Amino acid sequence: MIDIKILREQPDMVKANAARRGCKVDIDALVALDAAYRALLAECEEMRALRNKLSKECATNPAAREQVKGMKETLAAKEKQSEEQKSKIDAELAWLPNFFAPDVPVGADDKGNVPLRLVGEKPQFAFKPKDHQELFEKLGIIDTARGAKVAGAGFYYWSGQGAVLADALFFWTKRELMNRGFRLFMTPCVAKEQTLFGTGYLPFFAEQTYKLANEDLSLIGTSEQTLVAYHADETLDAAKLPLCYTAFTPCFRTESGSYGKQTRGIFRVHQFHKVEQIVFCRPEESTQMHEACLENEEYLLKQLGLHYRVVNVCDGDMGAPGWKKYDIEAWFAGFNDYREVTSNTNLTDFQARRLGIRYHDKTAGQKGFVHTISATAVTDRVALAILEHYQQEDGSVIVPEVLRPFTGFDRIVPG
Repeated sequence: MIDIKILREQPDMVKANAARRGCKVDIDALVALDAAYRALLAECEEMRALRNKLSKECATNPAAREQVKGMKETLAAKEKQSEEQKSKIDAELAWLPNFFAPDVPVGADDKGNVPLRLVGEKPQFAFKPKDHQELFEKLGIIDTARGAKVAGAGFYYWSGQGAVLADALFFWTKRELMNRGFRLFMTPCVAKEQTLFGTGYLPFFAEQTYKLANEDLSLIGTSEQTLVAYHADETLDAAKLPLCYTAFTPCFRTESGSYGKQTRGIFRVHQFHKVEQIVFCRPEESTQMHEACLENEEYLLKQLGLHYRVVNVCDGDMGAPGWKKYDIEAWFAGFNDYREVTSNTNLTDFQARRLGIRYHDKTAGQKGFVHTISATAVTDRVALAILEHYQQEDGSVIVPEVLRPFTGFDRIVPG
């Protein structure tokens, strides 16, 4: 949610941002509706003041009694009208996207993302490398056929050494983030509609959500939704900021609209698993914390020995709540290309305004809305990158050294 003061004072800026975002809200009509609403509020306030004045005269002035009685119905009608206008304004405001950071590139889609740096070396092979679909078919560590039999297409099983590898990756990641000051959570895997609205997934990504029938609940698409909403309608002590939270959860997305995108293997599925980074901070800290979360992501990939690139995400590839976003794309040898494994978004106060999450600096006497950062730490995609990066000619896969204490083996072998 953007600050309505910006709409009132700089409507042209809001209009330009809406046009850049492809937002179809009629800004001029919204500004006019808001002006009419504020005028109506002023009328109601004047009527209340007059009513209160006349009420003091009712005991001695019969005319005043009649006038107060007549004002009651008129005021009630105007108050109802103002509530209806406020609902219309809120409904339109809900569709207004966040603003962009000054350095967000212009682009139609992910092809417009701007690479910032390459890190590590591409793996070299004396044989033609396989993609992860071919690898797990040979190794027997992921089963998509039985996943489809049990739950439908887009679901799968990790099994055997593959399940151990994935579990080790997620456990190690959580430990590393805890060592960096993150508080670990185990969160619900469902969320109310207001939670999804507050975090900016509704109304923008409604088609991506699995809604439970006859319930005000949906399966979460990320623990961002449950971790950010954890502090809904709260005022946080500024002295305790930033708050850094992490959680591992399954994540559920319909992948509606993904037809034609690369779907081989388990790269684009209906259920995946993720360790998330969430930060609540003061506005002046959000750029620093955004970069800190990116540094965490890069640290993890460096420790795993993966080659990757960092990209500055363009406007056409960024969701409506985001102010600035980085993606990290790991090198997938079997695809001979970079593919996204993590994303990291500075959402400024967009979520905090929708959820009512404020901060209070008691020493300086300052109050305001916190800023939030949502950044992936790792997902199953990182495990897939490990498989492709460390594959051997005999079909085995070497386990990164940092994960071996948690797997109990240093190589995944066919069988």
